[in-house]
Amino acid sequence: MKVIARLMEETGISVAALAAAAGLDKKLVKAVAAGNYTASPLQRQRLAAALGVSPEEIAWDHAVPVQHLRGNGPQCGRNT
Repeated sequence: MKVIARLMEETGISVAALAAAAGLDKKLVKAVAAGNYTASPLQRQRLAAALGVSPEEIAWDHAVPVQHLRGNGPQCGRNT
């Protein structure tokens, strides 16, 4: 399994070209390629088809760890 960015590099396709081929927004494709967004099942199918692979051949994990935040935060003036 390979990440989207690696497949893009191997095929020589740009973010703009992949977005156009998949029928998705360029910002969304860029976020998926950077590992900052996990694509929906439909988006995964479109991206995989545009790259000529099956969705199961792509690693869809986040590259950036998701932080779980707790509490109201400093904007509310109180700690939790």
